[in-house]
Amino acid sequence: MRRFSQYAALAAYVVFLAFPLLWLLSTALKTPQEMALADPTWIPREPTLSNFTDAFGEQDLVGAAARSLGVALAASLITVLISLPAAYAIARYRGLVNKIAIGWVLVSQVFPFILIIIPLFMILRDLDLVNTLPGLVVVHVTFTLPFALWMLQGYVRAVPRELEEAAAVDGASRLRSIASVVAPLLAPGVVATLLFAFISSWNEFMFALVILQNPDVMTLPLTLVRFTGPEGVARLGPLAAASLMATIPSLIFFSIIQRRLKSGLMAGAVKG
Repeated sequence: MRRFSQYAALAAYVVFLAFPLLWLLSTALKTPQEMALADPTWIPREPTLSNFTDAFGEQDLVGAAARSLGVALAASLITVLISLPAAYAIARYRGLVNKIAIGWVLVSQVFPFILIIIPLFMILRDLDLVNTLPGLVVVHVTFTLPFALWMLQGYVRAVPRELEEAAAVDGASRLRSIASVVAPLLAPGVVATLLFAFISSWNEFMFALVILQNPDVMTLPLTLVRFTGPEGVARLGPLAAASLMATIPSLIFFSIIQRRLKSGLMAGAVKG
């Protein structure tokens, strides 16, 4: 009975978390007449795929998804490549400069990012990066880097110094001990940071709305906004279908790397 109650509670929690996605799927399969009913239906009475065909026919979802995927991958990889060595330096070399750096990271998280949109736009304008995907990558790295640095320096602090000292006693250099001992232990933290940066970049809307004004370079969140009728009213059917398709890359990306969150946790602690 205890095992049954645990699994029942877990199933109820999963259904609660998955409810928005299930409701989105239900809406995407409904006809316009069924969506207009006063009493909403949980399961579509006459499921249809017309909303998906309309969504792909009205907007360039494939091109927008490809642009969003490229921006998200580039931003997440650059964020990890910059924050990883910086986090190690902050965690291992304690001093006034490092304290000021981590304090500045915390202060940067206090202010809302809406305050830096205009300065960032002016900088990108001077660099001729407005209406370009590289400019959007720079912006995404800017607002994901502080939190990524904060996350990774916590993971680095959790790695015992004794492991590096043991590697040094065995004759390993600083770079060798970092590559062979510290790096495998940081794999879950790197994956978590990569996932955070990817999802943040994939779902980001406000900066893209300000920077990207050309429809040919718009990302997927901006393309979803364009599913409106003649009077500016959102067309729920195609919008739900397109939004459902927009969640698939994030789910695929998470399913690919989620195993790394557990594997390699203590891989570097075993001497080869």
